[in-house]
Amino acid sequence: MSPEKHLLDWQTSQTIAEIISPLLGQLYRQKGVEVLLFGKTLVNAATIDIIKTHRLARRYTGTTLSPEQTLPLIKALSEMELSPCRIDVGQLAHEFWQDREDEHGVKDFLHSSLLGAMNGQTVSEPRDVVLYGFGRIGRLLTRLLVEKNGPGYPLRLRAVVVRGGKKGDLEKRASLLRRDSVHGQFNGSIVVDEERKAIIANGNYIQFIYANKPEEVDYTSYGINNALVVDNTGVWRDADGLSQHLGCKGAEKVLLTAPGKGDIKNVVFGVNDNVIQPEDKIISAASCTTNAITPILKAMNDKYGVTSGHIETVHSFTNDQNLIDNFHSGERRGRSASLNMVLTETGAAKAVAKALPELAGKLTGNAIRVPTPNVSMAIANLNLEKGTDKDELNAYLREMAIKSDLSAQIDYTESTEIVSTDLVGSRFAGVVDGAATIAQDNRCVLYIWYDNEFGYSCQVIHCMEQMMGVRYTTYPTK
Repeated sequence: MSPEKHLLDWQTSQTIAEIISPLLGQLYRQKGVEVLLFGKTLVNAATIDIIKTHRLARRYTGTTLSPEQTLPLIKALSEMELSPCRIDVGQLAHEFWQDREDEHGVKDFLHSSLLGAMNGQTVSEPRDVVLYGFGRIGRLLTRLLVEKNGPGYPLRLRAVVVRGGKKGDLEKRASLLRRDSVHGQFNGSIVVDEERKAIIANGNYIQFIYANKPEEVDYTSYGINNALVVDNTGVWRDADGLSQHLGCKGAEKVLLTAPGKGDIKNVVFGVNDNVIQPEDKIISAASCTTNAITPILKAMNDKYGVTSGHIETVHSFTNDQNLIDNFHSGERRGRSASLNMVLTETGAAKAVAKALPELAGKLTGNAIRVPTPNVSMAIANLNLEKGTDKDELNAYLREMAIKSDLSAQIDYTESTEIVSTDLVGSRFAGVVDGAATIAQDNRCVLYIWYDNEFGYSCQVIHCMEQMMGVRYTTYPTK
C-alpha cells in the first residue's frame, strides 16, 4: 500500500465518523437509544474516538471492523421506531458482515435482531438522584450522570449533600470536578451559581446542600421527590446508619458505595443483580475489588469449577492512607503511601461469597497498597476441577468479554505492552491480561486489571438504574 493510500483511508474514516456522530446523538437524545461498540459507549464520542473504538474489533473477533461497515447499520437504526435501549452495533456489524459483501438486507437483519427493542415503550420521566458526599467516587458518578443525561436517560442528578463549608467551598468543589489529576479535564462546561448554591454542569442544575447529618435535609424543599440517595461517604455501612437517609423527606432508597454490613445485600452487577427487588430500600454496591474479581471468578467457576484459590490485590493507595508517616489506627497504614508498598488486609475474597455463594470458604486474600494513585490489579491463583491450558483458557475469557451475560463487566487484552496508566478510564469492572495468564492442568493464575475508581463507578451506575427500575435492555441479547 502506498503512503498516499494510508492517508486517503484515514481521511475516508474521518469523513464517515463525522457522518456517524450526529446520528449517534439523534438516537440518544431523541429515542433514548445508547449505541455501543463492543461494550464501549459511543455517546458524546469525538470523531477520533469513534475511529479508535472500531479498532477494538480485532481484539474481540480477530477481524477488522471499519466505520464504513457500521455506518449502514447506524443509518438504518436512526430510521427505525425503537424503544429506549442499548444497542451494541459492533456485535451486530460483525455478525452482519460475516457472510455478506454489501449492505443489502441490513434493514431486515436489524428488524429480526432487534424485535424486543420495538416494543412501543417510550422514554419515562427521569428519577431523582442525590449524591451524599463528593469525594473521588462522588465526582466520577457526577461525570457519568452528566455524560449520560438527556431526554432519553432515566436518571437525573438533582443534588449533592456535603458538610457545611467555609467561604469559597462551592468554587473549590467545582474546581475539583473540572480538573482531575488522574481522570483529566471535565468534558464540558461548569458554571457556579454562588447565590443559589448550585453547580450547572453541561446544563444540568445540581443543587449543593450543606448539612452535617442526614436528618438536617428536606429534599422536597428543593423539588426533589422519591430520590435515590447514593452514600459515598462510607461513614455508615449498616442498615441502622443508612436508614437515617430514609427519614429525610423526598428520599426513597439508598445505595452504599462500599461493602455493606449485616443483612444488607451486596450486589456485584452482572453477577447477582437479580437479588435487587422493587421493595428493597438499602443496597450495597460492594467494593471495587469485589466488583473486579467476582464476574471473572463466576465465569471460571461456571466452566472449570473453582475448588480453592488465593486473591492477591496490588492496589493503588487511597485517601484513607497517610501521605507522610503519621498516626493511623490501621496496621501499617500510618506509613507514607507515596513512598511505600504497604501490606494490608482486604475483605474482597470473603466478600465474593456474598455475591457468589458457591465460592464461600474457598478463597483467601491479601492486599498490597502501592504508590500509584489509580488502577489496581488482582492476581487470582486458582485450583480448578477441570484442567486447561493457556490458549484454551484465554479463548474462553475472550469469549466471555464479548458474547456473554458478563460482557459489560469483563474486558480482555493480550497486549504485551500494557501498563496501569493505560487502564485509566476503563469502564469495565475487570480486564483480563491474557498475555500474563498461566495455566497448567488444574491450576491457573489470572492477572486482572481494574480502574478502582472509574470502572467501579460504572458498576455503581448500573446498580442505580436497577434499583430505580429504569435499566434498559442491551441488544443483541446473549
